[in-house]
Amino acid sequence: MRETSAGSRAPAKLREPRPKRLTRRTPSRRSHGTVDYTLAKRALLRDLRTGMLSRLEVCDAHPDLLRAARSLGMDATRPCPVCDQRELRLLAYVFADTLKHDNGRPWAVKDALRLAARVQGSACYVVEVCTGCSWNHLSEAYLARHAV
Repeated sequence: MRETSAGSRAPAKLREPRPKRLTRRTPSRRSHGTVDYTLAKRALLRDLRTGMLSRLEVCDAHPDLLRAARSLGMDATRPCPVCDQRELRLLAYVFADTLKHDNGRPWAVKDALRLAARVQGSACYVVEVCTGCSWNHLSEAYLARHAV
């Protein structure tokens, strides 16, 4: 408390808190959104195991997808969830308006992620494919917000 000239005490002036400075975020090198499809895969496999779906309904990879998985696919670290063989491969597709003739074609996963990070507004989809039983499922999607 402060004293006034008349000797009475006046309440001390309260200081107002300063507003926080807003900092502007710059896009990071890995500025992308990721969508994981693990829950959808688990539900599909549960339906297969309980008999709600047949193996023919879930093991239905297109011949072109199988061919691309054999030639461009990367070996997965886990076995196929349907046939339990070590034939599971990962393959990627990149979509963007500026890619022209490369839009939507299959890529090796490393090359696809590199390309998607370079092209603004692109989307990279990683698919797991079993070349033994023809199981295929969308694994992850990466949506590039900013190009680096």
